[in-house]
Amino acid sequence: MSSGKILVAQGGGPTAVINQSMVGVTLEARRFRNVTRIYGALHGVRGIVNEDFLDLTQETSHNLELVAATPSSALGSTRDKPDMAYCQRIFEVLRAHEIEHFFYIGGNDSADTVRIVSEEARKAGYPLRSIHIPKTIDNDLVGNDHAPGFPSAARFVAQAFAGANLDNAALPGVYVGVVMGRHAGFLTAASALGKKFPDDGPHLIYVPERTFELERFLADVKAMYERHGRCVIAVSEGIHDASGQPVATLLAKEIERDQHGNVQLSGTGALADLLCDEIKSRLGIKRVRGDTFGYLQRSFIGCVSDVDQREAREVGEKAVQFAMWGDRDGSVAIRRTGFYSVDYELQPLDAVAGKTRTMEDEFIAPSGTDVTDAFRLYLRPLLGSRMPDAFRLRGATVEKVLKR
Repeated sequence: MSSGKILVAQGGGPTAVINQSMVGVTLEARRFRNVTRIYGALHGVRGIVNEDFLDLTQETSHNLELVAATPSSALGSTRDKPDMAYCQRIFEVLRAHEIEHFFYIGGNDSADTVRIVSEEARKAGYPLRSIHIPKTIDNDLVGNDHAPGFPSAARFVAQAFAGANLDNAALPGVYVGVVMGRHAGFLTAASALGKKFPDDGPHLIYVPERTFELERFLADVKAMYERHGRCVIAVSEGIHDASGQPVATLLAKEIERDQHGNVQLSGTGALADLLCDEIKSRLGIKRVRGDTFGYLQRSFIGCVSDVDQREAREVGEKAVQFAMWGDRDGSVAIRRTGFYSVDYELQPLDAVAGKTRTMEDEFIAPSGTDVTDAFRLYLRPLLGSRMPDAFRLRGATVEKVLKR
C-alpha cells in the first residue's frame, strides 16, 4: 500500500530563489490526493542520513509564500559530496521512512547523488521516484538554457559593477572585482550588463574559459588606463594559466583548500589583493582598489530577478508533476523558447550528473576580455524587470577666465 510520503532537500550553495523551488514542490504536492506527508530534510543529505526532518505538511500556505520570497536555503544546506556508501545510507533512510518521492534541489553534484540513490532503489526493487531540481548561481548545469539562482546573482553582479563604475568615474583609478565562478564565467560576464555608455566599465572581463596571462593582463590594464584615465576590471575567481593552474595559487604564498580538496577561491580576497599588488608595483598606478564579492551575490536580499523567482517556483512544480505523472526519474531542465519564454523537460540524470557547462565561444569576444552581443541578448531577459539605470550630466562647460 502506498505511503504517500515525499521528501524535499536543498544542497550546495544557497541562492536568492532556492526557497521558491522548495515551496513549489510543497504546494504542488498538496494538490495530489495520494500525498499524505511532505517532509523537508534539514541541511540536505546530511539531514537525511541523520533523519532530521521537518513536516512541511503542517506549514500554512501563507508562511510558505513568505519563506519562498526569502533568499538562502530555509531548510539549511550542506557541502557533503556523497560517495556510494553515503548514498546507500540515504536510500536506507528513505526506505525506512517509506518515502516514495525524493526531490533534491541543487547543482551537478546533487544530480549525481540523485542518480546513485535512484539506482540503489531500482536494484532493491523499491518504488522510489527520484527527481533532481536545478539550482546554481554559476549557471554551469548542462542541458539547461540557464539555472535558477543564476539570474538573480547576475542581476546583483550587473548592478554592483554599475555602481563600482560610477564610483570609479568620480574618483578615477583601477578597480578589480572578483566574482564567483571556478570553471564557468557566466556570472563574471554578467558585469557587462551594468554598462550604459561606451566608456563605462567594466573595461576588461576575464573568465575561466580563456587562459590568463599576467603580462597580457598588465598590458590590457595599462592600455585601458591610458585611454580612459581609469579602468574597471571584472575577474572570475577561477582564472588560470595555460597549464590549468589557478592564478590565485601562482601568486599566493599560502594555499587554502576546501573539504573536497579544491583550492579555496571564494571569500578569501586573496586574488583581488594579489592582482591589485601587481598593478601597483608593475604599472605604478597609485589608486588601485579591489573587492571580492564572495557570498554577497548568492543571497542578497532585495536584489532578486522576478523572472528567476517565477522559474524557480515552476521547476519545483514541474518536478512534482513529472514525478506523479511520469514513469521515470530525471532532472528538470529549462529550455528557452522564443524571446522570451521557457519550457520544462525531464532529462536523464546521467546527462547532467557530475558534468560542468562552461560559457559558449559565441558569448566571448575575440579579445577574450569582453562579451558579445549574443551574450547580452541571452542574459538581459533573465535579469527581470525594473533594472536600475544611471544617467550623466549634459550641461555645457563654462569658458575659463584665468586659465584660458
